[in-house]
Amino acid sequence: MSDHAIAPDAPASAAAPVTAHEPPYYAVVFTSLRTEGDNGYGETAQRMGELVKEIPGFLGEDYARTPGGLGISVAYFRDEAAIEEWRNHQEHRAAKKHGRDHWFERYSIHISKVEHSHGFERAHQ
Repeated sequence: MSDHAIAPDAPASAAAPVTAHEPPYYAVVFTSLRTEGDNGYGETAQRMGELVKEIPGFLGEDYARTPGGLGISVAYFRDEAAIEEWRNHQEHRAAKKHGRDHWFERYSIHISKVEHSHGFERAHQ
């Protein structure tokens, strides 16, 4: 996860969206429903968050989980080559296989090209 991502057990005050970037870039939306229990998921998710930061073109990640267990992660990448590098990263591939075998009841992945992006931040006085 990026510095902007929020772990499932993080306090709400730690939440901050990834800042807007100059388009075009890509968003990888990973929506999942987990199995019961952690089963090592948290540690692996933290490790993946460290590794993805090493991918040239990784821009950040937003993450949220509902009380009902639906998780949504949106990772932002400068280009399709960066997405492909992350998709094929050996340790990430192993984590994905383990996830299918142990952590996820179901998931979906959507990749989209961002053509417009802007943000807002309240000025605090």
